[in-house]
This record gives sequence, C-alpha cells and structure tokens, in this order.
Amino acid sequence: MPKMKSNRGAVKTFRKTASGRFKRQKAYKSHILTSKTTKRKRNLRKATLVSKADEKRVSIMVQ
Repeated sequence: MPKMKSNRGAVKTFRKTASGRFKRQKAYKSHILTSKTTKRKRNLRKATLVSKADEKRVSIMVQ
C-alpha cells in the first residue's frame, strides 16, 4: 500500500510544539474588524493550542 499523503493546507496551518502538541492561530481576525474591540483583536493575534479532541485528527493530516 502506498504512503499516506499529508494534507498540505494542514501542514502550513499547524506547527508541532516540543511537547508534541499542535499550535494554531485564532480565527475571526481577517475582516469586519471595526466592530471588534481593540482588546479582542489583540487577543486574536496570539497563538493557541489545538484542543485535545482534535489532536488525533490534526496529527493524521500533518503526518
């Protein structure tokens, strides 16, 4: 059986951390920014970790 291809979009979206978890950027930061508060936009800049429930799915896509 041939090797599985990785999902190229997922490879560009997620980064693996030293502990083996996945880092991702937050959503809702691309448009209609006038209605969002400065505090909310500032917090959307920060990266966060993929939830435990989605980690297996992401690792299969990135692999």
